[in-house]
Amino acid sequence: MSAVLIFVSGSRDTGSAQAQQPPIVIKFSHVVSADTPKGKGAERFKELAEQATRGRVRVEVYPNSTLYKDKEELEALQLGAVQMLAPSLAKFGPLGVKEFEVFDLPYIFPSKEVLYRVTEGPIGRELFKKLEPKGITGLAYWDNGFKLMSANRPLHNPADFRGLKMRIQSSKVLDAQMRALGASPQVLAFSEVYQALQTGVVDGTENPPSNLYTQKMHEVQKHVTLSDHGYLGYAVIVNKKFWDGLPSDIRRALEGAMKEATRYANAIALQENEAALAAVQKTGKTTIYRLSDQQKAEWRQALLPVQQQMESRIGRDLIAAVNREAAAVAAK
Repeated sequence: MSAVLIFVSGSRDTGSAQAQQPPIVIKFSHVVSADTPKGKGAERFKELAEQATRGRVRVEVYPNSTLYKDKEELEALQLGAVQMLAPSLAKFGPLGVKEFEVFDLPYIFPSKEVLYRVTEGPIGRELFKKLEPKGITGLAYWDNGFKLMSANRPLHNPADFRGLKMRIQSSKVLDAQMRALGASPQVLAFSEVYQALQTGVVDGTENPPSNLYTQKMHEVQKHVTLSDHGYLGYAVIVNKKFWDGLPSDIRRALEGAMKEATRYANAIALQENEAALAAVQKTGKTTIYRLSDQQKAEWRQALLPVQQQMESRIGRDLIAAVNREAAAVAAK
């Protein structure tokens, strides 16, 4: 467990004391490449945080599972071995905060506008409050866009999934999603997916385009369907004890840096995904398929029962609240 030095104000010669104190270290660990939207967002936060605190804070970013893999990182945060993470929202279900699995429900967010009404409004704030008893403070929601499906055979209709072994994150919702399509869900750490696809341990997976491309999964997947069936986002979280122990001026500076980094990360997510998709297409190794309106309706129909199956797990009222936000946007 790493020691973290915290500056305590109160010295008569504040400037001198600050100069003598070692910087507060924030270890920011994540599991994706540095050149993904999340990776770039983390680097932007580092830059802004160190500027805003005038060097009183040093942010060390560890990308690509260099410190911890999917299953290890939340425990490391709770123990204080790292101070900050940006796990995918699906990670909180196994932690016991099942309400976050609402983000995994297929086709629950018909647009980014609906999504942002949830993450930036009362629903998003209430979800963060549910992390506090676990020793976690939620700081921001970061976007990585809607997901595509990939496999080594074309996926045009729900029947095309029958018998396929599809990699998922550890999520009861994603498990139910793949089963509804007739596939066999396989839970694997993100860092293990390329090799599993390459060796045939799994046949396919789901990802936003940026993750597919930066992890080179397109090299071992012949077909991609732009289904937009699900959403992948992240929560930037911090160890609560560490955060609450920071001097108030440092915490305010870091909150400002996080707001700016969030705007940056969310702005580049769409751009990065479009660029990744174009790069995949340019390789010529992977066929990219867009669903027709009729096909997308068939996918929706096949996956709709997942919402009903998950009501007792996620909460009927929460699912209804998200659907009300979608209805409000549709009624505009």
